[in-house]
Amino acid sequence: MQLDQTRAIVTGGASGLGAATARFLRARGSRVCILDRDPAGADSAREIGAEFVETDVTDEASVTRAIDAASAAMDGLSACVNCAGIATGEKTIGRDGPHRLDTFRRTIEINLIGSFNVLRLAAAEMARNPGEEKGVIVNTASIAAYDGQAGQAAYAASKAAIAGMTLPVARDLARNGIRVVAIAPGIFATPMLRALPQEVQDSLAADVPFPRRLGDPAEFARMAGTIIESEYLNGEVIRLDGALRMR
Repeated sequence: MQLDQTRAIVTGGASGLGAATARFLRARGSRVCILDRDPAGADSAREIGAEFVETDVTDEASVTRAIDAASAAMDGLSACVNCAGIATGEKTIGRDGPHRLDTFRRTIEINLIGSFNVLRLAAAEMARNPGEEKGVIVNTASIAAYDGQAGQAAYAASKAAIAGMTLPVARDLARNGIRVVAIAPGIFATPMLRALPQEVQDSLAADVPFPRRLGDPAEFARMAGTIIESEYLNGEVIRLDGALRMR
């Protein structure tokens, strides 16, 4: 699939990895619609010449309306990049007692169920496209799926599930001509991480074998673009982490 012929939705496109991906795709000629619950996403969309639909990825009706609107605005849909998610930290037994169940449930609801909700509805829209390759879905996992840290039970579980569903969903959608790939990023310089003290950022970067730095969101975006363009790439989870294996 050529990027200049791609019509993509990007969830979580108001900031971070999603914003970088939306910007990258637009710069290469893709038509893009940002789906985000943050109304500020409208400003991000206008800046790059994209569409925007305020969307709650966990709500079926909200996502259905968003995909219908995006498809109408872009004359169809051929790619979906799921970047919407939250990062939570809470130990299984902490100072205040056991892990709060609502925190765990909310993390799974947004990161996992939200991603699946979008991909299933996006896939149904893509299946109407003509031709052999009808679409591609890129999900965001994390190296926490494999190297989860203390306090990451909820987050790691949600991202491990993203990784785990990649192959079966790819197999499900093979007959529809839709590919499914996940990216498992390491430590990236998103606005949230950049807000940490510089010494903390430097400490995190020092653990990355090579290149010894934080990942640039633009690198995530380029990987998403490569996946969209690479017709034979399917059913895989790609670690994008500078060979980092968390201690």
